Amino acid sequence: MADVGFIGLGTMGGPMVKRLLEAGHTVTGYNRTKSRAQWLIDLGMRWADTPRAVTEASDITLSMLRDTEALHNVSSGPDGLLAGLRVGSIYADMSTVSPDASRELAAKVSAKGAHMLDAPVSGSSITLLAGNLSIMVGGDRAIFDVAKPILQAIGPTVNYVGINGLAVTMKIATNLSLPVQILSFCESILLAEKSGIPRETAIEVLLNSVVASPALKYRIPLIQNPPDEPLFDVNMMQKDLKLALELGLGLGVPLPTTALSNEWLTATRGMGLADQDFAALFQVLASLSGVEK
Repeated sequence: MADVGFIGLGTMGGPMVKRLLEAGHTVTGYNRTKSRAQWLIDLGMRWADTPRAVTEASDITLSMLRDTEALHNVSSGPDGLLAGLRVGSIYADMSTVSPDASRELAAKVSAKGAHMLDAPVSGSSITLLAGNLSIMVGGDRAIFDVAKPILQAIGPTVNYVGINGLAVTMKIATNLSLPVQILSFCESILLAEKSGIPRETAIEVLLNSVVASPALKYRIPLIQNPPDEPLFDVNMMQKDLKLALELGLGLGVPLPTTALSNEWLTATRGMGLADQDFAALFQVLASLSGVEK
């Protein structure tokens, strides 16, 4: 068992810590809002007042943060995680952030005599709670081998991708497909519905057809029953698409369906749906189709 640190205890980070505790690890955690972590403290998680205190107490520290700016905020300064890293310790960031920013941070971690992995995940809180989360990892292969058993306590499928920055690149390449799938699926539903097929029937048929992916199977039901707390809201999805479009521009890879999906998400924000799960794309298309949402 290991002394594990965890920074970022929100929708994904909190349940990850729960799984680590259930696996028998000692976990020291930090979150910007302590009240969101109280349930984990009640389960036995040790609380730290700063990211620095987390890394000072841990052999391996994990983080799950909203974006690149949040990663910068918790890593820098006298109370940041960099300040507390011990020589030989491991830091694995599980956020979806800029690959360049991840590589820059990895260099700073290395300068402290520690090791960094980028370890973003594929899946949502539903996948995580079901024990089916997959994790992709970039960094030194030997350090990956050390961290792998701890990561497997969070998700059973842990794949090594390559050097620092490549795992978060792979995550961005994966996520750009999600709104593309949702958008085309919504078109199929509305075409069927306006032809006289009940929406529920169209959804059932489509989810049992060859076009249904695992992502669609757990997200399309949100069209009928939007969750109180979105799995992945419109703003977060656009954050990932922006990262993808920036990578595509830099690498000379055209991303036409990504760009189109991004415009539809902008329309979704324009309709006041930014805080909803990005499955709210359906509401935009339904409104334009004259179909009751």
